[in-house]
Amino acid sequence: MAPLSPALARIAPADGGLTLGLELPLDNDWGTARQRADQAAGRPFGVPDLTEHTRLAQLADRLGFAALWLRDVPLYDPARFGDAGSVFETFTHLGHLAATTRNAVLGTAAIVLPLREPLLVAKAAATVDVLSGGRLLLGVASGDRPVEYPLFGRDFEARGAAFREGVETLRAAWRPGPLALPALGLTADRQLEVLPRPVDGAGIPIAVAGGAQQSPEWIAEHADASLNYPRDLGALRLRIRQWQELAGDKPYLTPMVLDLLGDPEAPARAIRLGLSTGRTALIAHLETMAGLGVRHVSFNLRPNERPVDEVLHELAEEVLPHFAGVPARAA
Repeated sequence: MAPLSPALARIAPADGGLTLGLELPLDNDWGTARQRADQAAGRPFGVPDLTEHTRLAQLADRLGFAALWLRDVPLYDPARFGDAGSVFETFTHLGHLAATTRNAVLGTAAIVLPLREPLLVAKAAATVDVLSGGRLLLGVASGDRPVEYPLFGRDFEARGAAFREGVETLRAAWRPGPLALPALGLTADRQLEVLPRPVDGAGIPIAVAGGAQQSPEWIAEHADASLNYPRDLGALRLRIRQWQELAGDKPYLTPMVLDLLGDPEAPARAIRLGLSTGRTALIAHLETMAGLGVRHVSFNLRPNERPVDEVLHELAEEVLPHFAGVPARAA
């Protein structure tokens, strides 16, 4: 297997350990108390408070979380999906984080590739990669919101083919030398290039989110990592086994919705896409996930009732030291 890119090696270190990251926004707007307050004030569900977004991202970076992840939600759809994701346009937000953080990998979970022009994605991603010093990990997906496709002039049913073509275009755009896209009639002798070049000569690492309308074999061949949905431990074991059989040592990454309770000894209870738990049971659960082969877990903290600052400090001081990555640092 070829050496991992610097960004991917940061969240999937060679020692095989588990690293921990965070999904933005760092807000607790899914907590019951907050939902009641939002409802009383007439604020819509699923739109987080971004007042403190920079300060909290910087705090997470200083505390030693391995990655900060952004979702790509082009249109807020309160009727069908009820969640605005990270709110900010993804690449604009990544540029801001590149300037305001120092260490954390900046990940996308995930760019809806069939809705975007691949060459512009290649340029935007390379720009963030250079501005951040090689910290970008590009998660890409085929998308799951049919209403968006005709609004962008795209065919929802053809998104699988568009996704494959998009990944091929990204790879071509980041290769050294003139751009060649034979399917579009562009040959290298035209001397076109996409600038800037990514920090790593091999390009920017790509993690494919979910199935992306592709076969497992295609993903294993063309992705640098799998970014897969949360599963119970039994299903997770089977999924990782399949991934490793097809992809070898390529990392397996997964998000987790986390409601970290104030009682450290509170038992773990399954919630949608994650756990409500005290830190002792959380550590045990993460150790099991690491033993199954998960290399990185990103926490979504939005269901928490406790202040985000408090949860970040507890995770950094009591949970991060059990796993791989940068040691926790004082705020």
